Amino acid sequence: MKANVKYKDTIFRMLYREKENLLSLYNAMNGKDYKNPEELQVVTLENAIYMGMKNDLAFIIDMNLYLYEHQSTYNPNIPLRNLFYIADEYQKLVVQKSLYSSAIQKIPTPRFVVFYNGTRKVEDRSEFRLSSAYENPTEDPDLELRVTMFNVNEGHNKELMEHCQTLREYAQYVARVRKYASIEEMSLDEAVERAVDECIEEGILAEFLQQNKAEVVRVSIYEYDKEKEEKKLRQAEYEAGFESGKEAGFESGRKDVIISMHREGMDIEQISRIVGLGISEIQKMIENEVG
Repeated sequence: MKANVKYKDTIFRMLYREKENLLSLYNAMNGKDYKNPEELQVVTLENAIYMGMKNDLAFIIDMNLYLYEHQSTYNPNIPLRNLFYIADEYQKLVVQKSLYSSAIQKIPTPRFVVFYNGTRKVEDRSEFRLSSAYENPTEDPDLELRVTMFNVNEGHNKELMEHCQTLREYAQYVARVRKYASIEEMSLDEAVERAVDECIEEGILAEFLQQNKAEVVRVSIYEYDKEKEEKKLRQAEYEAGFESGKEAGFESGRKDVIISMHREGMDIEQISRIVGLGISEIQKMIENEVG
């Protein structure tokens, strides 16, 4: 696995690189009221990049080691990614200690969290497990890793948003960018510039956006372009998978593909064009699945 030297930063990571903001997010997530950001020890591995993926934020507090990730693309492989990250973190933390002594080497308890703000429809809170990837499932796996995912799109996880102003305003900013980027007559550059200017005027992440405007615009354009390209890739995968399933006569596979498309946010007309089924038939499949 090679390091990806082209790794780009994200607005989420830029925002929570500030320890005051990160501490406020931790407090909101855990019902705490810490005041001193120095009580939070940041241990993010800046050079830990695997397969183009980077650990966003890692920190220690209360003898717990938190790995916070941001995703705009739904990815059920996050437990495996976090397994790589946590192994690196622990190797760094115990490098000066002997693992062959008769005394147990204590390590901070790991906590894995993903903040998701993609366009796929997901619950406010969901969980991924490493054991879901095992080819030979077992009820009591020797190795397990659980990741909790929070939907941080505007309108979701309202209680969490109420307790963390930066997260609430971040969701508002992302929604504003998407809103203007969907206007055909407006270029992506113009959409991002307008979203940034309006948020500053309305007091949404105003200080952060004012201090980092040029970089925020650049990174936002990159993030949105990346999101669109990944959506195109998933659609191509759906089309290829559907054709393969159709040739093999897998009706159930076709239904799974249609349901997945719908969950990704594609409308029924788009799905109909891709799979070649009538709108009413697709609607029935979706209604049966929801019901």
